Amino acid sequence: MAGPPRLALLIGLQASGKTTFYRRHLSATHLHVSKDAFGRSRRKQARQTRLVAEALESGRDVAVDNTNPAPEEWEPLIALARRHGARVTGYWFPPDVPGSLRRNAARPDDIRVPDVGIYATLKRLRRPRPADGFDELHAVRFDGTGGFAVTGMGAEDEPEGS
Repeated sequence: MAGPPRLALLIGLQASGKTTFYRRHLSATHLHVSKDAFGRSRRKQARQTRLVAEALESGRDVAVDNTNPAPEEWEPLIALARRHGARVTGYWFPPDVPGSLRRNAARPDDIRVPDVGIYATLKRLRRPRPADGFDELHAVRFDGTGGFAVTGMGAEDEPEGS
């Protein structure tokens, strides 16, 4: 393996395209960790932490595919990555509430979330910044042709007053 392991954090509303992006762009290189795959487990956070730690310990790249809306979710994962010498890349899916609601409504019943869940995540959602401890940040948007447009984000992209 070339270089240190990598941790990719996908950050965005439900039905924003995170899992589709993972499948198309990261699945060949990164282990997928998502609390959605854990069923009704009551210890989802502990299980996620264990899986991420095991992957990084073995030198594997890993992607955490949850909403990850705020530093409270990022900070422990970034700290875990640092303990294993991993680089951390954030993939920010800017909020598009009408689009998320539309895509969510088209999902099968077993993975559809109540609309209130999208609004609750929106209230907590914060744009990641380099100062949060990310080695790289990318904004990911739908490109209008069924794919994704990925652009780098840096300190120069910081909103005024941040």
